[in-house]
Amino acid sequence: MMHSPCDKAFPAGVTVRVVDDTAAMDLALEEARAALDHDDVPIGALVLVGGEVVARRHNERELTGDPTAHAELLALRDAAAAVGDGWRLVDATLVVTLEPCAMCAGGLLAARVKRLVFATPDLKAGACGSLYNLCTDPRLHHEIEVVAGVRAAEAAGLLERFFGELRESRPSDRQ
Repeated sequence: MMHSPCDKAFPAGVTVRVVDDTAAMDLALEEARAALDHDDVPIGALVLVGGEVVARRHNERELTGDPTAHAELLALRDAAAAVGDGWRLVDATLVVTLEPCAMCAGGLLAARVKRLVFATPDLKAGACGSLYNLCTDPRLHHEIEVVAGVRAAEAAGLLERFFGELRESRPSDRQ
């Protein structure tokens, strides 16, 4: 039997059924807060298949030194392993606290994810409606249903506090 990182968060034998996007975002926000333990940007993501959490992760770029260790990509990798049906996640929903960047949106498209739910837009790097709209571009091989704004204020507040504290702790001459 394939195990996912969810096994660490939930006791063996416990199935988590997420009833709606708001409940799923609660779990993604928990993951985002976990990123703070290792000074990563507080972004959390989870993957649902059939209403069940099959993977949940948070940013680990600072922890691992890996520039691709975004919450979305880590969760997609774990979900593909947990589902055990190859790389296609055609019935999956990815729930994330910040609008995915171009790299992560590309990962969603490559995995053929069905739905994306995100909390707050990323006006500087968002690729699912803010700067770019890769998920619904008809020129691409796949389109993803996008739901934006679920628990946006809470997710935005978490990011604003993180970056505010980061700016206060760094010398003013850094850019």
